[in-house]
Amino acid sequence: MPNRSAVAVSCTNLAKRYGNGAPVLKDISLQIDTGETIALIGSNGAGKSTLLKCLIGLHDISGGKLNILGEQFERAPTGAQRKAIRRQIGFVFQQHGLVKRLSAHSNVVQGFFGLAGGWRAVSQMTASQDMRLAAMEALEAVNLTEKAQSRADQLSGGQSQRVAIARALVRQPKLFIADEPAASLDPSSGRDVMERFSHLAKDFGITLIFTSHDMEHALSYADRLIALKDGAVFIDAATADLKSKDLAGVFDG
Repeated sequence: MPNRSAVAVSCTNLAKRYGNGAPVLKDISLQIDTGETIALIGSNGAGKSTLLKCLIGLHDISGGKLNILGEQFERAPTGAQRKAIRRQIGFVFQQHGLVKRLSAHSNVVQGFFGLAGGWRAVSQMTASQDMRLAAMEALEAVNLTEKAQSRADQLSGGQSQRVAIARALVRQPKLFIADEPAASLDPSSGRDVMERFSHLAKDFGITLIFTSHDMEHALSYADRLIALKDGAVFIDAATADLKSKDLAGVFDG
């Protein structure tokens, strides 16, 4: 079971603006505990993507403080901190980003890029035995071992996204970041992907932050929902305490 006493991500009075433009994020203070699953919602332009990029050290911040997986900084992480943060994060996006001509197994092996010995992760043919075994274990975790040798362009959308999850899982991340992971899938495949994703996070004690425009997904698969509006926190509550009607104001003009 995850240690909920540990903090995975926290920010205090976080602010972000680009150049001399208007603030994109305003005075955001949050704490996300290890093992929590967070749904991050908001209308287009509310600041979701910017907040995610700040929370993983991809974008510098304009004000406030950040603590990401034990790395604390103001304004910008050092180069060493950026590397330490990225080594501990697994990313899954709406577009699966698989190499179509390679097998599912080889695509999962490529999750080792950026880690020690990652130069060997071009494909399963060049990867070490440990990498190949870990990739197969990750495919088993998403119930896709029978598709291990299938080319990525022969997989369905849902299968492709599960391969992308396995590719992120093989890094043994402490934090999963998923940006609209089910948005390009049909409803049935979308539910399947979200169920597997949320269960894997729980099983491995991984903190999960996902964005979604699907309120059913947000309420069904997250422990907690954070809604942004006009660059500020509008709602921060346990999903067990919320219903769809409670979210109506998030998307009002």
